[in-house]
Amino acid sequence: MKDNKNYERKKKERPVFPKRAIITAGMPYGNKELHFGHVGGMFVHADTFARFLRDRIGEDNVIFVSGTDCYGSPISESYRKLKESGEDVGTITDYVRKNHELQKETLDSYEISLNLYAASALNRAGEIHQELSNEIFEELYEKGYLKKLSSPQFYDPDFDVLLNGRQVIGRCPIDGCASDKGYADECALGHQYMPNELIDPKSTLSGKKPLLKDVTNWYFSLDESIDVLKDYVDYLRKNSNTRKYIIKTIDEFLKKPCIYVKKDQIDDLDEFSSLLPKHTLENEEKKSSYTFNFENLNDRDVAREIMNERGIRFRTGKTLVPFRLSGNIDWGLTVPVKEGLDNLTFWVWPESLWAPISFTKTYLEAQNKDSDSWKDWWFSEDSQVYQFIGEDNIYFYGIAEMGIFAALYKEDDDQKIDIEKLRLPHLIANRHVLFMNKKASSSSDVKPPMAKDLLQYYTAEQLRMHFLSLGLATKSGSFDPQVYLPEEEKNGVDDVLKEGNLLTNVFNRLVRSCFYTAQKYYDNKIPVGVVSEKILEESKEAILEYERHMYNHQFHSITYVLDSYIRNMNKYWVNNIKKAETDKDDELRKQILIDSFHAVKTAALLIHPIAPSGCEMIREYLNVGSKIWKWDYAFSTIYDIIDDMDNHELKFLEPRVDFFKKHESQFM
Repeated sequence: MKDNKNYERKKKERPVFPKRAIITAGMPYGNKELHFGHVGGMFVHADTFARFLRDRIGEDNVIFVSGTDCYGSPISESYRKLKESGEDVGTITDYVRKNHELQKETLDSYEISLNLYAASALNRAGEIHQELSNEIFEELYEKGYLKKLSSPQFYDPDFDVLLNGRQVIGRCPIDGCASDKGYADECALGHQYMPNELIDPKSTLSGKKPLLKDVTNWYFSLDESIDVLKDYVDYLRKNSNTRKYIIKTIDEFLKKPCIYVKKDQIDDLDEFSSLLPKHTLENEEKKSSYTFNFENLNDRDVAREIMNERGIRFRTGKTLVPFRLSGNIDWGLTVPVKEGLDNLTFWVWPESLWAPISFTKTYLEAQNKDSDSWKDWWFSEDSQVYQFIGEDNIYFYGIAEMGIFAALYKEDDDQKIDIEKLRLPHLIANRHVLFMNKKASSSSDVKPPMAKDLLQYYTAEQLRMHFLSLGLATKSGSFDPQVYLPEEEKNGVDDVLKEGNLLTNVFNRLVRSCFYTAQKYYDNKIPVGVVSEKILEESKEAILEYERHMYNHQFHSITYVLDSYIRNMNKYWVNNIKKAETDKDDELRKQILIDSFHAVKTAALLIHPIAPSGCEMIREYLNVGSKIWKWDYAFSTIYDIIDDMDNHELKFLEPRVDFFKKHESQFM
């Protein structure tokens, strides 16, 4: 009984939101337009939360930033191929700028309400990003977190060039990895490894196996951050609502370096073990492999060399490795010259981790704020940063970023970092959004539809509702638009329209019925009275449940709350208005209208972050101000948001006007 009481008490406790918030969304590469996964798998979720927070804590207290990731080998490689094909794409800056503008147009068409959609190489944001990158590098260097490492890098003798990133393709060496592509030093799922570990590498330039040359670069000592990252994971597990699989993914990398070797490759285990550096051995009877655990990366790498010399095939386990900061491709931010290392550029991944700070600084500068005001948003106890990303990028944002930020925070070697006071970003990593139950990407065999193309068949609000319903917080969800199926396979209602129909059909009818009834019987005014206790209570429960789900970023659960509440309110109208009309019972009709306008106000507040245009139209016709979106009035009646009730009138609604519209193609 005590447990039930505690559960009920916690259920009724309202979540606490920060006073200020930064929302970021992962940055699309500058070599492409946005496909449906960019918008449906991330931007819609980030925008919904940003819009909610603007209503919840105030518009001036929320900054939502993202931008085009301009640098890196994917961009330079795509540009190279276009130039070789004879296409006139101008300079690489022209190429990136064009894609950036196309991305921005698509986001605008989906009503993604970014305060700034910048680009890491363009305009003032690009300048600030270079300045910040230099500052971070200098600080990490001065604190001793950077080291020079000479590591093998792929080289294509046919083209006489060093190869980076996606100019090399092979298979990931990490044991159990399901990625279909491994690149120079990371796979498509974000696993990190050294180039000489990649299995069956091939140059994308010549198609041949590349050579390896030792190249010196700057690395961040991420492997030395294991203790603070373990503290971070423990803190998340005990004190946060971070999704469990995010914590699990981070935790998997916080293990000792290890190597897996199939048992049938080793004839004499004792003799072989004696050749290796100090290690512990796991030899489980049911497993087909031995696991060799080492104290550090150096011992593991010595063991790898011994195994390579003996022709023994092996896989390495997940662990922390030094995080590369620099590279040598021309298209990139320049790295400060230190210790004779010049002509280096930043590797795209580290600079993209702090790009949201650069964009925050750019936005605040445009608002004439002090140059250090960004710290009040990123480091203040009153503020919280929320980063929306895809699950493939948890390693970078959940491990590399947190390690770098912790190092920047630490002032001396003896300082014990207090994780609670270290204002690290809160990660919201969505699972994959599939296309027709298959993982789709521009680099895979299954090509995703472009986000802008979907707007030929569906409205932005229909798509926003559907993408939120896919449940990407817990599992991969499949996007199955019926318009992309052959005619013979089309059957029943298009799955994409199911959630949108709640707005275009059910809620639309309720809102229109309220307006038309007020126009017909009450001189286009909202009748004054007391909202029924049952309607007040049901509305309150919906608001509180919605708020809890929003706090936990459970967007699919929000769509369930809306579905239940709106259908119940519509049912209340349908079941009672007929009786009032039949009996000519004006008191009953008036009460139904009073209750239903309260339902419209409540539902509009909850839908506003998801379908803003339709909700703004409701506000316009209700003839009320922005109080309707303020959560200070969430539990209030509609009379509390009308400044002059005696003289208040609704805006006249013409026949057959829709607040939530269907796409024109859906009327054919």
